[in-house]
Amino acid sequence: MTPARHIAVLSALVALVVALSAAIYVTVAADDGTPRNTLAGNRPHRGSTVAPASTGTWVGSWATAPVGGEPGTETEGLAGHSVRNVVHASTGGTSARITLSNLYGQTPLTITHASLALAAGTGTAAADAETMRRLTFDGGTGVVIPPGGQVLSDAVRIVIPHDTDVLVTTYSPTPSGPVTYHPHARQVSYVAEGDRTEDATGTPYTEQTQYWRYLTALDVLSNEADGTVVVFGDSITDGITSTVGANRRWTDVLAGRLRTALESGQTLPRYGVVNEGISGNRVLTDGLGRPAENQSGLGRFGRDALSRTDVKVVVIDLGINDILRTPGVADPDRITEGLRTLVRQAHARGLKVVGATLMPFRGRDGWTPAREAVRQQVNARIRAEGVYDAVVDFDRALRDPYDPRRLRPEYDSGDHLHPSDLGFRRMGEVFDLSTLKGAGQAEL
Repeated sequence: MTPARHIAVLSALVALVVALSAAIYVTVAADDGTPRNTLAGNRPHRGSTVAPASTGTWVGSWATAPVGGEPGTETEGLAGHSVRNVVHASTGGTSARITLSNLYGQTPLTITHASLALAAGTGTAAADAETMRRLTFDGGTGVVIPPGGQVLSDAVRIVIPHDTDVLVTTYSPTPSGPVTYHPHARQVSYVAEGDRTEDATGTPYTEQTQYWRYLTALDVLSNEADGTVVVFGDSITDGITSTVGANRRWTDVLAGRLRTALESGQTLPRYGVVNEGISGNRVLTDGLGRPAENQSGLGRFGRDALSRTDVKVVVIDLGINDILRTPGVADPDRITEGLRTLVRQAHARGLKVVGATLMPFRGRDGWTPAREAVRQQVNARIRAEGVYDAVVDFDRALRDPYDPRRLRPEYDSGDHLHPSDLGFRRMGEVFDLSTLKGAGQAEL
């Protein structure tokens, strides 16, 4: 072998070693140690739209809190059915991913097929066929979620405009109950028999529901948002009395106002807004069950607020149920200290916290002068800037000027606790968008 050929062979061997080392490094670096629950053999189908790395920021576009196990699904779950959740994007992006939860399941949840698409219109199970995307999990089309667990899908390439309905569909072939769900969605979703995950017509989806099932988050890779605002609250934040399917919760109004202000050139943070309200939620007290259904604010704050994608600001509107649903008279010191605990946890993450005063509820069953006094004490402490970084005064904005213990009539849904659509709009309108600027303090 000539010297020149000897050198060429050695060079080729060195190049091969370098290439193999690089491949091993990439493989090891990509493994974050997370257990893989992907169903074996289910690789992406040809023409997969799994998204590569791209520019932009992953932010929350929609989210909801898991509340409990759906009654009637304890044994079978929704085996043999396709669940088509309809959710509303607060901010747009060029790729998307979802989170599925089996928090309240007692057995593993097997998902063999999942999809994401833009809705063909408002109030329909039909999809825009060109936007239909098959979802994958760690590269496979199926995934097994253990009891109490959750899973994040791979990203898919899809243009999601803001203020758009998105369809997220899952199919589970085997019993896996109870179903983790969020009632009082104020949004119609759909169920079909069999695997109709990629059906764009919507025709098989003959069952309607106002529950969100399994799905707890929609994230987007966004060029129009740089972070997420998480609104953490009870039924008033959940929007329990807002018009179904109209996206008139006060958080929807807030998201729209922020987007409009940015489009008009105002200097404000570019954030998506997600709603983590649970009807009946309290700061201090869990519901029944193990794990607890309607978990307390203190218990769920880490999961439902601090762990949301790229959260920058947390807005808290919580405490009225601690007053209304506590036997006897609630302790304002304990409620306020509970709220301060949430703020300290957020500050430890460098997050800003905006808090709301508690709105009046005279006329509601359970109202008493003693409970009214507790509400006034909690509000006085909130207004004195001893709890939050900034305050939105919903009490002052919605109370009846002739009887401040009541909601103003046009803002009252009729149950003397929850706002009407007009009341929710007022809440979204009085929120000072400038309070979203800046980071939280290290300590109050």
